[in-house]
Amino acid sequence: MTTEYYRIMGIDYGDVRMGIAFSDLSRTIATGYETYVRKSLEQDITHLKGLIQEKSVKKIVMGLPLNMDGSQGIRVQATYDFASKLKESINIPIEYVDERLTSVEAEKFLIDQDVSRKKRKQVIDKMSAVLILQEYLDQKGE
Repeated sequence: MTTEYYRIMGIDYGDVRMGIAFSDLSRTIATGYETYVRKSLEQDITHLKGLIQEKSVKKIVMGLPLNMDGSQGIRVQATYDFASKLKESINIPIEYVDERLTSVEAEKFLIDQDVSRKKRKQVIDKMSAVLILQEYLDQKGE
């Protein structure tokens, strides 16, 4: 039995920034990669396409920002719209994970690690992407 080695990319999508994380090649551990400051739809997609190729990504997992009651709001639609545009440029599946409370969880973790408020703002999206991707990896057992 051969094991195929590839990565899964986790994305915490936002209007201003995107947190990006990758799994290891065995798809068991998520690691933060960057907080990408968005520029334009075209530049954002070009950036992600480059990472997908460079890191041997075969699947994307995006956080779905549902409302606390589980309903879909404007942020969910913005995420779906971006994913749809991205999907036009890539040939890999995109899946979604409920990201409710990931930013709160990431913030709490960073506070517990005594990370300064200024530094937390710079890494919160990346940390959220790690939590989104790790939840997916833990649930799906890829």
